[in-house]
Amino acid sequence: MLIRSCSSALGRIILASDGEALTGLWFEGQRYCPAGIVPQTEKTCPALAETEQWLAAYFAGQRPDFRPEIRFHSTPFREMIWGLLLEIPYGESRTYGEIADEAEQRTGRGCSPRAVGGAVGHNPISLLIPCHRVIGADGKMTGYAGGMDRKQALLRLEQGSAPDLFAEGNRLFSGKTPDIL
Repeated sequence: MLIRSCSSALGRIILASDGEALTGLWFEGQRYCPAGIVPQTEKTCPALAETEQWLAAYFAGQRPDFRPEIRFHSTPFREMIWGLLLEIPYGESRTYGEIADEAEQRTGRGCSPRAVGGAVGHNPISLLIPCHRVIGADGKMTGYAGGMDRKQALLRLEQGSAPDLFAEGNRLFSGKTPDIL
């Protein structure tokens, strides 16, 4: 397992790879980040290098036209929900209820928004699997394992209304130039 970290305007990001695909992407301190996971190497692999390129484009306000290979291992339900998240277009959002309805249509089995919320919250590959694009039924912001400030900043970035994300006065600015530009 290769584990690296890089900085962003929204804080340090931890990347994990099995050497072939990206297996984890968390903001440092994010809820549900595996306990004890710390960057251990400066070694890289194509999946990590591509992820860093993707992050650089994303945080520059671009729509990356590629996605590094990702691999996740969980329950079939969670994997299905994460697959549905991958279908949410850049700059758009879906409610937990809409995702539950889509899961029900695809499987023919009932699905509750609460169950969707549990799967969304445990997403191991933040940003690339865009759990930040999931909102409450009333259009309000709801929980985000990486923190509500980050969720709001990511949605603003995708709407093109955060051109100053890296500006010195931004309350999320870390005070130094991010590695990812």
